[in-house]
Amino acid sequence: MFDKNTYVQRRAELKKLVGEGIIILFGNNEAPYNYPANTYAPMRQDSSFLYYFGQHRDGLVGLIDIDNDEECIFGDDIDVEDIVWMGFTPSVADLAAEVGVAKTAPLSALRSVCCDSIAAKRTIHILPPYRHDTMIQIMDLLGTHPSQQKEAASLKLIQAVVKMRSTKEAQEIVAIEHACDVGYYMHTTAQLLIKPGVTERYIGGQVDGIARSLANGVSFATIFSQHGEIMHGNPSEAKLEAGRLALCDAGCELDDYCSDNTRTMPVTGKFTQRQLEIYSIVEACHDYVLEVAKPGIRYMDVHFAVCRMMTDRLKELGLMKGDTEEAVRAGAHAMFLPHGLGHMMGMDVHDMEGLGQIYVGFDEQTRPNLEQFGTNCLRMGRRLEEGFVVTDEPGIYFIPALIDEWKAKGHCKEFINFEKLETYKDFGGIRIEDDVLITKDGCRFLGTKRIPYHPQELEEYMNNN
Repeated sequence: MFDKNTYVQRRAELKKLVGEGIIILFGNNEAPYNYPANTYAPMRQDSSFLYYFGQHRDGLVGLIDIDNDEECIFGDDIDVEDIVWMGFTPSVADLAAEVGVAKTAPLSALRSVCCDSIAAKRTIHILPPYRHDTMIQIMDLLGTHPSQQKEAASLKLIQAVVKMRSTKEAQEIVAIEHACDVGYYMHTTAQLLIKPGVTERYIGGQVDGIARSLANGVSFATIFSQHGEIMHGNPSEAKLEAGRLALCDAGCELDDYCSDNTRTMPVTGKFTQRQLEIYSIVEACHDYVLEVAKPGIRYMDVHFAVCRMMTDRLKELGLMKGDTEEAVRAGAHAMFLPHGLGHMMGMDVHDMEGLGQIYVGFDEQTRPNLEQFGTNCLRMGRRLEEGFVVTDEPGIYFIPALIDEWKAKGHCKEFINFEKLETYKDFGGIRIEDDVLITKDGCRFLGTKRIPYHPQELEEYMNNN
């Protein structure tokens, strides 16, 4: 939680951007895991509520009345029975005072405020909900069915929140750096534990344990797998095998901000020649981003520059062929890179994705081609600005089912050497990911320590520590 003035100033700026009406920001409630009293812990507050109202307690709703320049936090004080189980919790009034809000009211009072606003034909701004309990709450308060709430969300409010949250304040960058420092220990621990015979689940569990010990927990479900070609491969009971690659995509959340890194390691601690050939391409693409990303550059252009670089290098290995520009235009590179180069990151690991990726990652000049495989998965294409935090995560994947489908259909056969590609079906996948801050003149890694990723330093780290 930042100082009180941070939240006062943020709400004041939000009022200016939205202009009129009332804004309702819903905090989250406790969510049951498998029965009512067994809830996910710790509770994760809604990020936009946190950004403007700063408090982590469940059952709160923030209201900003732009026209009357008033703010209120709605919520109920907990009773003695709750205190017995959960300990002392400050009153809603005390929580409100901590973030510069003078007025509070019981949660039940929000209904009459909404009814009066609807009767007066005032504009009520809400963000698109993503939890079903919030959807029910909105239906009770505003009469909007859950199936219509995404469309009923205020575009003006969405655009204002995206504008504010996209550019990170200095204190936010410090928080992200702290999360990245924990991410360093998560990934280097995995690198030291990797060896034949150890299970994926064991290493994934150790990575998660560090996030829970040094931070608030993971920022997303840890991906650790020898099947790096599966984008979201959860750790399994499978034992690591000599000659395979292990991919670890993990991050933590600390003080409401996230980290997100990926490393791919040889199980034996040394790359084979074939692995090194593919790895060096991903490494070059990853490092190219650091050279060119800066304010004013469209991240979509960086993405496709990486795709062209990757295509050229895969042609050298005989896996691709033909004209590079035509191959990328046809989407042939998506056989190997079916996702985008990166995404915004901050309070959410995919920052503000719930508000609509089209508003977060794009503008009118960078709308993605939703009809083309691979390009339809771009999450970030807009012009970079100082203070943005984006991920840089190129990868090369050999997905047997995708190879079979494209080969059977003859899709992009003029650009892909399917005969040679068949010999890579057992390869897996490689991804290298880091969190990047866009600075005044360029960009830089976030975190005070760099997780080893250059082949020689990675092998040395795995074998000498």
